Amino acid sequence: MLEVKDLWKRFKIPKKGIVEAVKGASFTVTPGRIFGLLGPNGAGKTTTLRTIATIFSPSKGDILYKGKSIFDDKLAHRKRLGFISGNTGVYDRLYPEEVATYFGRLNLVEDHLIKSRFKEIVEMLNMGDILKSRCGKLSTGEKQKVSIARMLINDPEILILDEPTNGLDVISSRTIVNFIKESKGKGKTLVLSTHILSEAEYLCDDVGIMHKGEMLYSGDLKELRSSYKDIPLESVFFKLVGEEI
Repeated sequence: MLEVKDLWKRFKIPKKGIVEAVKGASFTVTPGRIFGLLGPNGAGKTTTLRTIATIFSPSKGDILYKGKSIFDDKLAHRKRLGFISGNTGVYDRLYPEEVATYFGRLNLVEDHLIKSRFKEIVEMLNMGDILKSRCGKLSTGEKQKVSIARMLINDPEILILDEPTNGLDVISSRTIVNFIKESKGKGKTLVLSTHILSEAEYLCDDVGIMHKGEMLYSGDLKELRSSYKDIPLESVFFKLVGEEI
């Protein structure tokens, strides 16, 4: 499992001084369960996810995977990690299969495995109609599918999804949601950041609610809702973070 332990992240901002983006966050992500990281803009969600991806190093605290710090061997951790955001870029001049092949080779995946995995991904994401188009000609939702193909081509154990449906239409969003559910069924370790609470309520088994860098709740979603007499997650969220938002 993935364990975030007392994570702090401080940045030195010109004219502002030291800003604490994450203040002592702790949570556990169990394989085969979807952990939803929820909170308004500026809550510290993306900073937390980027630290899990070793893009940032913690100011304090640690992140463990299978009991070992991910910062002891960042390269090994990145090989087992897939990361996607709502605005992950693709190479406009390449075709979707070329993008996937490039990243597969970067991860030292053999060409025959790249081809077989890409075929499976195409079927899962219903990408057949975009394979002959360069990425620069694709819609936002189609580019997101290519980004997912790039992320999955090395069959990562951990998937970090930062607002993956942001800006997508209903059909594209549904495709991404189905992909997340399929990944859960395969026993992947999944961390999902979203501001769409209905999406979180539908997908997540566990949630962490962040506000101003602090983790206000971390645990089972059903237990959270039952403790608030099963009112909608949106109502629970506002009760936890305050009505001023």
